[in-house]
Formats: sequence, C-alpha cells, structure tokens
Amino acid sequence: MADVKWIKLVTEFFDDEKIKLIENIPEADMILIIWIKLLTLAGKKNVNGYIFLTENIPYTDEMLATIFNRPLNTIRLALETFKKFGMISFDENEIMYITNWEKHQNIEGLEKIREQNRLRQIKFQKEHKKLPKPKKDNVSITLDNATDKKRLDKKRLDKKRSEEEEEKDIVFTNTLQEFKDMRKTKKKPMTEKAISMLLNKLDKITTDDNEQIKIMEQSIFHCWDSVYPLKENNNQEAKDNMPILE
Repeated sequence: MADVKWIKLVTEFFDDEKIKLIENIPEADMILIIWIKLLTLAGKKNVNGYIFLTENIPYTDEMLATIFNRPLNTIRLALETFKKFGMISFDENEIMYITNWEKHQNIEGLEKIREQNRLRQIKFQKEHKKLPKPKKDNVSITLDNATDKKRLDKKRLDKKRSEEEEEKDIVFTNTLQEFKDMRKTKKKPMTEKAISMLLNKLDKITTDDNEQIKIMEQSIFHCWDSVYPLKENNNQEAKDNMPILE
C-alpha cells in the first residue's frame, strides 16, 4: 500500500450544507467526529474511498463501534445520516465507500505514488528472481587485450538485456493495471494485499513473463476475478474461428 499519511480537509468544511444540517441534529459533534474517522479510515485503506476489513469482509456497525470507540447506537445513527445525505454508499457486496472521494483525496497523486511503488516492487522481484547478479569487480576495465574486449561485449549484452527486461516490466505493469481496472468495473477493487497475492499466484503458475502477461490478458478478456493457467484449447479455438479460404 502506498505510504500516504493525509487526506484533504478544506477550510470550507463547516460551510458545506450537509455539514450544517448535521450540526442541527442530536449528537451532532459525535457524528461529525465519526465522519472524519471514516474519511481517515478510507485514506488508510487507499482504495478509491472504499472502507472494509478485508477485500471480501465489509465492516459491520459493531466493528466500527469498536474501532472508533463510540456507542453502537451513535454509529448506526451516523451511518444512517451519511447514507441519507449521500455521503456514503454501499456496493452489491455491502462494502461501504465514500461518495465523491476525489473531494477528500488527491486521486491523481495517489495513483502516481501507487504506480511508482508497483514498478519498484515488480523490478525488485524480477531482478532478484530472474536476472543473474553481476559480480563486483574493482579492477578498471581497459581495452588493451581480448579479455577486456570480451568484458565490454558482455557489458553491452547485459545492457541490452536490461533494456529488454525494462520494456517487459512496463508491459507487465500496464497489463496488471488493466486487470485492476477490470475489477473496478465489477465493483471489486483490489487491495495491495490482493495484488501481492495475485503476483504470487502468477509466479506459482509460471515464471515466464510473457506467459504471465497472457494469463492476465485471458482473465481480462473473460472478466475473471483471479488468474488461471492458459486454456489449452485457446489455439484450437482460434484455428476453428479462422475463415476458410476457397
């Protein structure tokens, strides 16, 4: 998860019509504190305003009462008020999310941070799992003999391989983002833990980068929630659908 420690709280917070209406109902101060606690909790989760215990387990009223250290009836009154004013909503899995989350968080900035972290994580994994570790050599390289020429050729080859790996990492990351976008359209956004589990599952299926990309593309095409080995009949299906030339 991106290490973000802030949410936006504008100076006009108390000028908002909904906040003014809340200030005139019983336990207004407590309800406003709960609202700020919900915003900060959504910021910690950092999944486009969604608030949940795990990807598949939504928070219950009782859980929030324990986490926020507030009476259960007050929590229920607050949630009912927020829902009535359109400040929160629930998806088909009863997972709560803050509506208009972009008002409270810099979405573009967070996506940039998450993308940078993903790239660093993927690059780290690839380098330590698949790339040979070069031996450190403190001897200066010269071009006086054939040995030095071989070293230079090897250095050029390693650089070329590094560039190819970098290009492959970019394709992998873009495909992973497309998979995440597909999950969002199904209203099943992925947490950072879920992404890590997905990467581990891909490594268990295959260690080949190109095949991992094809596996994710397969899941995107079929709108699957997870990844699975490539269908053996994919090539045959493609052949069967080819037009017959007469």
